[in-house]
Amino acid sequence: MSSWNLPNMLSMSRVFLTPLVMVFLAVRGEFGTLFGANIGDIMAGVVFIAASLTDAADGYIARKRGIVTNLGKFIDPLADKILVAAALISLVELGRLSAWMVVIIVSREFIVSGIRMVAAVEGVVIHASTGGKAKTVSQIIAIVMMIFNMPYALPVMWLAMILTVWSGLDYMIKSKDFFM
Repeated sequence: MSSWNLPNMLSMSRVFLTPLVMVFLAVRGEFGTLFGANIGDIMAGVVFIAASLTDAADGYIARKRGIVTNLGKFIDPLADKILVAAALISLVELGRLSAWMVVIIVSREFIVSGIRMVAAVEGVVIHASTGGKAKTVSQIIAIVMMIFNMPYALPVMWLAMILTVWSGLDYMIKSKDFFM
């Protein structure tokens, strides 16, 4: 079975779409406005949403067709982290988000990835938890709202950050035996 199947190509597309999100946000003033909305924000938001949708699609297709590969297990979570971290950093650059919130969110990702690596050495696979999935969905919604500069984006990001910390603590508690 080839590692270059549809789910893995969808995961890789997130990696390649990430710079587009950043470029559209970085040069947003160059595109002008449409009905009062910044066209760069609109383009960045559309690309971010499209990239985020590939996350749901790749996992579904891989499981449904039985084509889960080691490359997919590696690139899928990495692509998610690259997309989210890049969008968050871009939002800090635009002054829409505080850097300390990004540090907390990215730190959780490093911690959980580290836990998964230690577990893998022990031959244990730690799958995404319900809390981890809720964290991902809330982060995507919050980021989209911030990219589009929507009202209440910051409270939604606070919720995403709380879910991020909560799910990170949940992973740490459930995997404490790996560190004893």
